[in-house]
Amino acid sequence: MSAPASGRSRAAGTSEPGPSAATESVAGEEVTAVAAEAPPRGRWARMRATVQAYLGLTKTRIIEQLLVVTVPAMFLAQRGIPSVGLIVATLLGGAMAAAAAHALNCVVDADIDQKMKRTARRPLARGQVPTRNALIFGLVLSALSSVWLALTTNWLAAVLSLAAIAFYVLVYTLLLKRRTSQNIVWGGAAGCMPVVIGWAAVTGGVGWPALVMFGVIFFWTPPHFWALAMRYREDYAAAGVPMLPVIAAPAAVSVRIVVYSWVMVAWSLLLLPATSWIYLAVALAGGAYFVFKAHRLHTAVKAGEEISPMPLFHLSNLYLCVLFAAIAVDAAVGLPVLF
Repeated sequence: MSAPASGRSRAAGTSEPGPSAATESVAGEEVTAVAAEAPPRGRWARMRATVQAYLGLTKTRIIEQLLVVTVPAMFLAQRGIPSVGLIVATLLGGAMAAAAAHALNCVVDADIDQKMKRTARRPLARGQVPTRNALIFGLVLSALSSVWLALTTNWLAAVLSLAAIAFYVLVYTLLLKRRTSQNIVWGGAAGCMPVVIGWAAVTGGVGWPALVMFGVIFFWTPPHFWALAMRYREDYAAAGVPMLPVIAAPAAVSVRIVVYSWVMVAWSLLLLPATSWIYLAVALAGGAYFVFKAHRLHTAVKAGEEISPMPLFHLSNLYLCVLFAAIAVDAAVGLPVLF
């Protein structure tokens, strides 16, 4: 259950997640060049290193972003504030499911992680965790997350959670990632599932607003990830991963970013019949600024200027957080819906 993800600072490195000495956090993952380091000495130091290695498999910062969109979906489904117990149970189950998907992703992608500076310090790439152990860890977390959600929320939320894990690992990681430049477009659907799971946990079903929120994240994912992939194009190329910026000219990538940005903003307005002017104001202002920045990136690319796509990447994280925060506030305040 992963999406495509969140990020922070920038450094000289390239492409997917992992911790380090000279680190950069991109898409919720730390980036660095691999440096030799002595194994930890002492029982407690080794134990701490082992725990950190297994946590590294789960990509915890991406999980944070997935949970950020889950709570607003629950608020909207409740048309208010759900019980604290239900929120905690859903977030814990969702976190375990996302951790499971990420761990299994690390198992499948261990070979290419070793070739990419951005992912070279992942636990499996560094040999910190045996592959067999990582596989068992991911499978056990998958089972635990489903059982937990079934016992604390409902069976639909549990089934959707398991489906999200399967889609991320089997469809995105195994089938799409290394075969097509549309990998992140269709594979990104796994990262949209938290809103549907959150809605199901509250209502026991899947309403149309959940599908609209799913669509917002679905159309948000390509601009978000392609901006990142433009920055780390050489890394993906070195690993043989056909991300769009690897196989297409920068202008072709930036124009698609613009198109998806427009579609994302337009799609976000479909939520108006379930929200008030609070959401409308944020959706219009935030969407207009996002589209403006996407156009600026495209203009710079066409003009042959030296570009930095990372500001748009970071803006995409902020946009999604603010938009979904507006959904939560709107539902909690309980103003009359617009239509």
